[in-house]
Amino acid sequence: MRIALASPPIPRSLTAGMQVLEELVKTASEERAEIICFPESYLPGYPGMGYAAEDRSPQSLSIALDRACEIARQNAIALILPMDWHSPEGLQNLAFVISSNGEILGHQTKNQLDPSEDDIWIAGTRRQLFEISGIKFGISICHEGFRYPESVRWAAQHGAKIVFHPHFAGSDDKGAVLSEWGSMQNPYYEKAMMMRSIENTIYFASINYASKYAESATSVINPDGTCLAYQPYGQTGVLIADIDPYLATGFLAGRFKNWLYKADGEAVSKAASPSGGA
Repeated sequence: MRIALASPPIPRSLTAGMQVLEELVKTASEERAEIICFPESYLPGYPGMGYAAEDRSPQSLSIALDRACEIARQNAIALILPMDWHSPEGLQNLAFVISSNGEILGHQTKNQLDPSEDDIWIAGTRRQLFEISGIKFGISICHEGFRYPESVRWAAQHGAKIVFHPHFAGSDDKGAVLSEWGSMQNPYYEKAMMMRSIENTIYFASINYASKYAESATSVINPDGTCLAYQPYGQTGVLIADIDPYLATGFLAGRFKNWLYKADGEAVSKAASPSGGA
């Protein structure tokens, strides 16, 4: 399966974000990718960065989602589109999954918020898998994949071959300029990517913005924890990678004994736990 990971600049507006989305989706389609994923909260842009209120309105976001569905259909490519979304519960950070026919297959919410985000979004409450071209995958958004490995293990135990990890780590204003992937001097993010992959024996695809002071690279990690490919820091573009789903066995995730970690009175039978890789 050929996947594409988009590393766009931090959008200056909803309109600018849509323009870059269309360009990068077209590039991925021309490279024969079957699915492309964008970074966290790509539309209308990460909160707190001075976006116009109109860009964040329910109507504007709904129009943008409809247009994204049309772009996916026109380019015959599936699309994972992280957005802020006005739900009945409140504003949520989520990622829509759109088929190559432009159909919305569902969405994954960010369920584990960073403490700094408690006043921005309402946390979601459920996880699910998706399927494109016969390949099952999960989505873990930013903080979840970095600090809550259970979100990735759940997907692996339920048959995911790959987990997509849209995130935002960095700034255009200040910070260090990274030069070596996985360096001991870098923030821990790339090491966490490696762990999410090797501890579950699946692929892990982590997607970041091409900011001037990026704290992690958009990367694809093999099931053995090695880096398959990454996008150079701060470089706008599309990372293309071919993955072999047969290598993503979920072996280590399947060996995890869920039933041993229940509090007294909450014990479940071994048969009731996910077998992993199913």
